[in-house]
Amino acid sequence: MLGSTSRYRRELLERLRIPFDVTAPEVDETPQAGEPPKALALRLALAKAQAVAALHPEAVVIGSDQVADLGGQPLGKPGDHARAVAQLRQMRGQTVIFQTALAVVCLASGFEQVDLAEVRVVFRDLSDAEIEAYLHAEQPYDCAGSAKSEGLGIALLESIDNDDPTALIGLPLIRTARLLRKAGVKLL
Repeated sequence: MLGSTSRYRRELLERLRIPFDVTAPEVDETPQAGEPPKALALRLALAKAQAVAALHPEAVVIGSDQVADLGGQPLGKPGDHARAVAQLRQMRGQTVIFQTALAVVCLASGFEQVDLAEVRVVFRDLSDAEIEAYLHAEQPYDCAGSAKSEGLGIALLESIDNDDPTALIGLPLIRTARLLRKAGVKLL
C-alpha cells in the first residue's frame, strides 16, 4: 500500500509491477522548530507510513517524503508561481540536496524501517528569463524545489549526483525494492 497522494510516487511504484492501493496519509507536514531538512524528511516519511498502517494493519505500507535542502534550510513545494520564482532564484548557481526519505511499515509483522536517499543537485546560474520560461512551460508548483528533473527541469541543472536514479523524482525505487523484500514482499 502506498501512503501518498503524489502522482509521481504512484507512477514510480507502478514500475515494480506489484499490486497496491493508495491511501492519503493524514499527517501534519509542518516542520518543527529548528528541524533540519534530513530529519524532517525522515520524520514525515515514517509518520505517513505509520498513519496509513494504523488504518490497514495487515498491509505493507510505503511512506515517503522529499525536502529540498538549501544550506540547511528546507524548501518545500512552492504551491504557486511567485514562490516558485523565489525558490529558483535562491537555488541558481547553488548546490541543493534533495532529501528523499522512505519508510516501510507493517503493523501485523512488526516490520518498520526507514532509509534516505540524498541527491546532490547543482543548479545552473539561471537568468530571470530562463526561470520564467521554465515555470510557464512546466508549472512545477507541486514539486519540492520547483523543478522536475524528469521533464524540462533537467535544463536548469548542471549536474545530479546520487545512487538511486528515481530518488529525485520522489521515490527511491532501489531502496524501496530493498525494504519491500525485507518486509517479505516478492518482487520477481
